[in-house]
Amino acid sequence: MPSLKDLRNRISSVTATRKITKAMQMVAAAKLRRAQESAMAARPYAERMDQLMANLGLRVTDKEGMSPLLVGTGKDDVHLLIVMTGERGLAGGFNANISKLARNDAHRLLAEGKTVKFLMVGRKGAEALRREFSQYYVDRVDLRGVRRISFAHADDIANKVRTLFDAGEFDVATLYFSRFKSVISQVPTALQLIPAKIPEKTVEAAAGAEAIHEYEPSDEEVLGYILGLNISTQIYRGLLENLASFFGAQMSAMDSATRNAGEMIDKLTLKYNRQRQANITKELIEIISGAEAL
Repeated sequence: MPSLKDLRNRISSVTATRKITKAMQMVAAAKLRRAQESAMAARPYAERMDQLMANLGLRVTDKEGMSPLLVGTGKDDVHLLIVMTGERGLAGGFNANISKLARNDAHRLLAEGKTVKFLMVGRKGAEALRREFSQYYVDRVDLRGVRRISFAHADDIANKVRTLFDAGEFDVATLYFSRFKSVISQVPTALQLIPAKIPEKTVEAAAGAEAIHEYEPSDEEVLGYILGLNISTQIYRGLLENLASFFGAQMSAMDSATRNAGEMIDKLTLKYNRQRQANITKELIEIISGAEAL
């Protein structure tokens, strides 16, 4: 049975931990609002990008001359998995859920006889998948020193992807990130970047709409430029969604940790009081017994 001193030390330790988790919860809550606003603001732009590509794709008549970024290389033998996770932990299952989705897809592709390659964005995902897939890593992007995500960071990652694609290093590229739904819900998402996969409802909407735009210098050239820009746009959206999801998950995790610490303090305090009362009662019995013996 622990002594009163041991119980006091444990209560002090858990109390200090609760102060830290409460502070982290408040910091995550403060950062979540800005991250959530940025993620929400990026969604319409990405959706309009899909609509523009769908519209241009329907207007281009020379299908053979289309960019490989849209139609692919004609093969799907080599897959590039772009896994984006956080640089830090203490965010519940945020990093683990993204890594799990990428791991399951990698195992499925390998079982089908495909070749997989990984482009890792974020330290936690790289560490989680290193034991199984480190031999498949082609590059890693470190954003630990970045205080605020900008489009330039996404464009740098997109340039790496485009360079690998132009060199014939892969046939299909898929982006893995966590889509922000709410503070308590983040959805691990796999988005195919190359060849560009436009949602069917967007294609149907573009097919049913009348063409009201004229593109210069030509539909093909504009589509080629838009396809390259789309990779940067979708990666930027993924980074913003990831950031909002991270802070939401961290806020939720730290809130749970704070409540658990409070419950542990209550239990330890009750145990301490019982032990203290038992010691007092024991001492009183010894005093009374000694007095009676006299």
